[in-house]
Formats: sequence, structure tokens, C-alpha cells
Amino acid sequence: MSLRFIGYASLLAMGLIAPFVAYPIFLMHALCFALLACAFNLLLGYTGLLSFGHAAFFGAGAYVTGYAVKIIGLPPGIGILAGTAAAVALGSVFGVLVIRRQGIYFAMITLALAQLVYFFFLQSSFTGGEDGIQGIPRGHLLWLINLEDDRKLYYVVLAIFLFGFVLIHRTIHSPFRPGAESDSRERTQGLVSGI
Repeated sequence: MSLRFIGYASLLAMGLIAPFVAYPIFLMHALCFALLACAFNLLLGYTGLLSFGHAAFFGAGAYVTGYAVKIIGLPPGIGILAGTAAAVALGSVFGVLVIRRQGIYFAMITLALAQLVYFFFLQSSFTGGEDGIQGIPRGHLLWLINLEDDRKLYYVVLAIFLFGFVLIHRTIHSPFRPGAESDSRERTQGLVSGI
């Protein structure tokens, strides 16, 4: 057994017992922001691209999910899928606009687009403005899991976090990954050597 396996198993065990020790709502927020940080690390740490657009995807997904569940009346699972689809669509639009940019230009365009999304949701009537969408019902996930129970909702959030973490881990350790690192390394070496 490797040390890495023991570390991951320990973290998983702590994640499973955490809602019995700490406040589950706080832990869910921590897992959501941890997944956001993992995505940010993937983009900045492994590709060298500083993006300020992550909050726009996060917020758009949250607003679409909340609107779909509360106003339209969709079940939470379908609402989460709708929010994910909205975030993917927004990411695709951002990607088309910034795909050929690097450095400060990439960062500034993603910042401008994120602010555009922020002000759109802030001024839109369907989002509730600065108050946001209040009283979103939790309902049942797949008509089986009662999300009104904080601990059950925590385990759903933990499962989504683990899926995202494994996906990012697999992306980093995939066969196409070393090419991205060597390109970044070559650019850095070229800058250092004055080329």
C-alpha cells in the first residue's frame, strides 16, 4: 500500500464522519469551494492560464439550478443537470472568446466577461437582485434521497465533489497531460533564456 493511497483513504474516512462532528452546511460550502479551487488549480497550476471566469460559471450554474427548482418546479436532480448545462454553455461561449489569448490578455478578458455575467444576474428580475433566489426547496434526489436532511444532502455534495476531484486527478495524470507541461516549460525556459 502506498502512502498516497493511505492519505486518500484517510481523507475519505474523515469526509464520511465529518457531518457527525461538524456543521454539515458549513462542510457543504467548504466542499463546493474546494472543488472550485481544484478547477482553478487545474487551469492556473497546470496550464499557466490565470482565469477570473470561474465565479461566473459557479454563479450561473447556481442561479439556473435555483430557478429551475423553485420557479419551474423541476426535481433537484434535473435542476442540477440544468445548472451544469448552463455553466458548460457559458464556459463554451467564454472559451470561443478567449481561446487564442494568453497572459494578461486572457486574465483581463475573463475578468471582463465574469463582471458582465455578475451584473447581468444582479440586474435580472428572475434572480432576485442582491437578495438572490430565496427559499429554494431541496426536495428528493432521484425520488429516493430526501435532501431536507442536512446529512443526506452533505453526502450528495460529497459524492459530487469526489466525482469532480477524480475527474480532475485523472485529467492531470492522463496521457495528454505531459504535452501541456512541456509546452509551458518550454515557454518558461524561453523567457528565462531571453529567447
